[in-house]
Amino acid sequence: MPFGYVPAEQQMRDKADYARKGIARGRSSVVLQYEHGILFVAHNASRALHKISEIYDRIGFAAVGRYNEFEALRLGGIRYADVNGYTYDRGDVTARGLANLYAQSLGMIFTESIKPYEVEIVVAEVGRSAEEDEIYKLTFDGSVTDEHGMVAIGGQAEAVAGRLKERYHDGMTLPEALQAGVAALTEPDGERPPTSQMEVAVLDRNRPHRKFLRLTGARLERLLGDTAPKAAEPEPPAAEEPKNSGPDAPTAPDGDIDTGSGD
Repeated sequence: MPFGYVPAEQQMRDKADYARKGIARGRSSVVLQYEHGILFVAHNASRALHKISEIYDRIGFAAVGRYNEFEALRLGGIRYADVNGYTYDRGDVTARGLANLYAQSLGMIFTESIKPYEVEIVVAEVGRSAEEDEIYKLTFDGSVTDEHGMVAIGGQAEAVAGRLKERYHDGMTLPEALQAGVAALTEPDGERPPTSQMEVAVLDRNRPHRKFLRLTGARLERLLGDTAPKAAEPEPPAAEEPKNSGPDAPTAPDGDIDTGSGD
């Protein structure tokens, strides 16, 4: 046996442990269905880097882990979608095809590279009805899971998924789904991050052509119930005119104004 030999089984275990530790250091994200499509929610304090993105007309992408690695996967998925949509038909680009592409890439990197990708990703496609929606979760070793209703990735994914499951039900409105997703991500601390540190997007089946839409600013605050119409402030009372007003009213001579200060 050569010096420094490590059995293949041990190598795979070490790679898997390394990837899991890297993913666990990041914050979780959730993806869930609502009555008109699919909702993505992530805690993201960066304004420049996105954890949630559009891949194609009906397809969205969410990821956690090392940014440069999942960004490379995202760009590869966009190139795949553009080439196939142009060469064949836009309807031929599907979340299932993208999930298979990502599974092959991640599996090859995991087995052949010294360092595996520290990422978990979700590829979701909105259909004409909720029954046609597709959500696929992919892990660092290329494993693919076909999810239904909801999924949590990264960080404390199991705990987040448990809290989300308690609140989730079919046919949720967008505000209900958003509040359930945010609550699952922020508990048990109970302190929700400001909307400027949240990344939220939807795949809305009712939108024409491109279904992906980011929710930001005042619109996001309204959905979370942070804004309410302000009550009209009472007008200040009109100033009363002095009794001795008019041209004949006595006036103090210049320099005789009492400032209230003594000598």
